[in-house]
Amino acid sequence: MTALATDAGHRTAVKPRRRAAFAATLVALTALLAACMTAGLAFGSVHVPPAQVWGIVTHALGADWMEPTWTRARETIVLDVRGPRVLLGAVTGAGLAVVGTALQALVRNPLAEPYLLGASSGASLGAVSVIVFGSSFFGTVSLSAAAFAGALGALVLVYATARTGGRITSMRLVLAGVAVASVLNALLNMLLLTTDNGNEARTVLAWTMGGLGGVSWASLWLPGLALLLGIAVLMVQAPNLNLLLAGEEAAATMGLDVARFRARMFVLVSLVTGVLVAAAGPIGFVGLMLPHIVRLLVGGDHRRVLPAAALGGASFLVLSDIVARTVTAPEEIPVGVLTALCGGPFFLWLMRRDARKKAGGTA
Repeated sequence: MTALATDAGHRTAVKPRRRAAFAATLVALTALLAACMTAGLAFGSVHVPPAQVWGIVTHALGADWMEPTWTRARETIVLDVRGPRVLLGAVTGAGLAVVGTALQALVRNPLAEPYLLGASSGASLGAVSVIVFGSSFFGTVSLSAAAFAGALGALVLVYATARTGGRITSMRLVLAGVAVASVLNALLNMLLLTTDNGNEARTVLAWTMGGLGGVSWASLWLPGLALLLGIAVLMVQAPNLNLLLAGEEAAATMGLDVARFRARMFVLVSLVTGVLVAAAGPIGFVGLMLPHIVRLLVGGDHRRVLPAAALGGASFLVLSDIVARTVTAPEEIPVGVLTALCGGPFFLWLMRRDARKKAGGTA
């Protein structure tokens, strides 16, 4: 009895410490995001001091805590040029990180993410089809609707191809994703080559590399809404994502309808991916790296991983965009190229780590 009481007391004492550590991590990630967004508004061809950035932003929100000392030109740069771009970077980074977290749990594969599983390629093909053919069946959301349909179709095709005998291996999933993405990218390139408008083809080609430029406040509502919907639903379903980590059979034993749950979640992550790709282009590896980095900080419980991944992903993409538009100024590197340069080595490291784990388990 004494040993049991001691063990129970130890667990009771550990829980508050874990909650305090998680709260401290969220505070640190929030501060990091605020710093990255401030830098995103401050740095560029025209440098605006961080104090002025906060003064301009708070003044625009109606708080006059400091006397305006900035020019009208600087206010326009911060609010109308850099503001929408930084906010889109935060929304896109958060959304991709959350989607990557969910996909890794849904298919029980540490290498899963929208870019590697072909979802981004499917969304790109859908969006480019709307641009090239000029379709507007769904009005102002036609681009996002086509991207959503393409992402969902690609995910379903990859999952069906990789699943054999009721099981999915990491290698089979990655190979299926690469194969489907290659076919979809070939179709996309064919569309670009056969289009009559050369300027349109160049614009679309630049968009397929991923970028945050050219965004306005009027176009931010849809990505923001998709992000809020995705995070809200996934936070509610976080316990079910935790169940999947134990395996399909264990999750089914605990009362989860795995097939129906996966189908619903695939629709949700395809919707979020499609909207984000339509807004910023296909930006790879954010959804692969951030979930793994965050799990090192907060553990594997999705109730903690999801909000932390959202904050970390937002900070990472905003910071990547700062580097992309300043490192070769006045030229600008597509942010998707920069994330690929970071994500490629990370992907190789994950594959080697996964192979070592399997070899150790076999031994």
